[in-house]
Amino acid sequence: MQPVFIGDVQGCADEFHELVGRARARFGERFELWLVGDLVNRGPANLALLEEVAGWVERGRARYVLGNHELGLLASALGHRPLRPLDTFQDILDSPDLSFWVEWLRRRPLAEIGELGGRPFAMVHAGVHPDWDLPELEKRARLAASDPETAWGLLAASRTSDADRDVLDRLTSCRSADSRGGWSKEEPAQAGDAWHSRWSAREHDYSLVYGHWSMQGLHVAEGLRGLDTGCVHHARGRDGFLTAWVPDGKAANAFGVPDDRFWQVRAKRRYVTQAASGSD
Repeated sequence: MQPVFIGDVQGCADEFHELVGRARARFGERFELWLVGDLVNRGPANLALLEEVAGWVERGRARYVLGNHELGLLASALGHRPLRPLDTFQDILDSPDLSFWVEWLRRRPLAEIGELGGRPFAMVHAGVHPDWDLPELEKRARLAASDPETAWGLLAASRTSDADRDVLDRLTSCRSADSRGGWSKEEPAQAGDAWHSRWSAREHDYSLVYGHWSMQGLHVAEGLRGLDTGCVHHARGRDGFLTAWVPDGKAANAFGVPDDRFWQVRAKRRYVTQAASGSD
């Protein structure tokens, strides 16, 4: 089965369907979607995409990890977070099936583990601790599959006082890391402070696919594929694209560089029209 990794969709259904159509034309039904999270919010088609992707997941044709916008949706649904001016997931909150979607999303993982060309990899939404090996990452990511009471408690907690909430936020919001193991969702002050720079310096024996960082754009480095190319942020000073990575699973080093196995669909229109601080 050919894996097709897709960056942050964020409600951009037309672009998502174009990528899926291209995969179907190339591979028939012999492909599996790997979605890096942030399927929803900022764009217009949130409930419809959630319903569609849930169908792919339940048929065993997709892997899907939680992103910070899924956490925002859950927190809003549970009353822990007020709606913000740029939120567009009201269609999900108004759905008569909201309780089903809350529970379905709660059961999504924070990381998906796989193997390409004999090399293990993980897919997360944002970033990982530089020191985590793959077993440690798997252990930490199990928080997403915790019981409802634990999960809802985490969503109400603060990362400054709750170590488990800190892990949850690191996996879904991290961009920068320091030499002491701390992290931030802010842009790094210098290249060496990017979380993936510190992770790469440890020379781990696994690779990573991630999203979240639209301002960075497509990131192709040894052992790393960052796929958020800001489709929903189109015309906010740049062109936005929805990007898919279609690796050669038989290659000796699928995560090597250079790599040209990317499909991109330019955003069909401008989605976010209100000025915003940041691009979470």
